[in-house]
Amino acid sequence: MKIAILISCLSLLYFLEIQFAFFKNRPQHFQHYVKNALIGALNAGMMFVLFSGLTFHVLEWAQNHRFGLLHQWQAPAVIEWCVAFLLFDGWMYMWHRLNHMVPFLWRFHRMHHTDAELDASSAMRFHFGEIMFSTLARWMVAPFLGLTIEQLLWYEIILQPFILFHHSNVKLPERLDDWISCVIVSPNMHRIHHSMKHSELNSNYSSVLSVWDRLFASFRHRSHWEDLRYGVNGFLEQKWQGVLGMLQTPFVQQNLDNTKKEEMI
Repeated sequence: MKIAILISCLSLLYFLEIQFAFFKNRPQHFQHYVKNALIGALNAGMMFVLFSGLTFHVLEWAQNHRFGLLHQWQAPAVIEWCVAFLLFDGWMYMWHRLNHMVPFLWRFHRMHHTDAELDASSAMRFHFGEIMFSTLARWMVAPFLGLTIEQLLWYEIILQPFILFHHSNVKLPERLDDWISCVIVSPNMHRIHHSMKHSELNSNYSSVLSVWDRLFASFRHRSHWEDLRYGVNGFLEQKWQGVLGMLQTPFVQQNLDNTKKEEMI
């Protein structure tokens, strides 16, 4: 199901980005999709080989032993599922923020931010190291919260089209985008997060619901877009935009924290 949703959403957004592009004049649009899709396929293959079934066993153990917060109270199924969704979406916000705050985690996460031409395919552009650390953290957090296998699976199914949508290069009417961002992460809201400016890069961390950025004072808004630039200083050359360059990104010592040079951008 996840693969079908991924392919369907990517195909739709690809053509919407051609017809209603936010940033135009991108002749390498298709090639950009292919490179990011290759990274996504590599990650999926590695995850299948190394971690296939382990998440299921961890959550099955927690469920059988009534371990975790949600197993300690009784509530109607609808309320329990809504609370599970909120708790895990909140965790996703905190984990994303940690990836920006902890230098070691940022080394891997910055590969996602080196993308100088953000579009829906950028939602697949993550280093396997980051995917691995995220999975290990999930094994601790999901059982502690008391999520069932089904709840985690449905969160990930819901998450996928949302992250593809808010990474896309589709231009929405600005007022509509603002309204959307009152509830969920909109494309404009997430574009700010991919800015080269340090103050914008470290904002708008939410994955699905935008409430977390508002609640923890990390929400940022823009009313002008002509000076928005994507990417990370030191990783703008073409050699870092290819598959091999992307995979090498975490292991390059130079400019580990170059995004702090905000005023120089």
